[in-house]
Amino acid sequence: MVEKVCRHCMRVLEGQNCPICGISDLAEEWSGLVIILDAERSEIAKKLGVDIPDKFALKVR
Repeated sequence: MVEKVCRHCMRVLEGQNCPICGISDLAEEWSGLVIILDAERSEIAKKLGVDIPDKFALKVR
């Protein structure tokens, strides 16, 4: 299955709807991958505005 990215929260997922946003506006073309393990202590998560551990894209086309 092709990984897609939510255009709103930039979360990388495999389904048809984003479980966080609840929207189906997903992109198949994206680049850059950030994996957040501990969102509370991560400086990168703070810069990206992420508050949950997961996989996120850096750029969505």
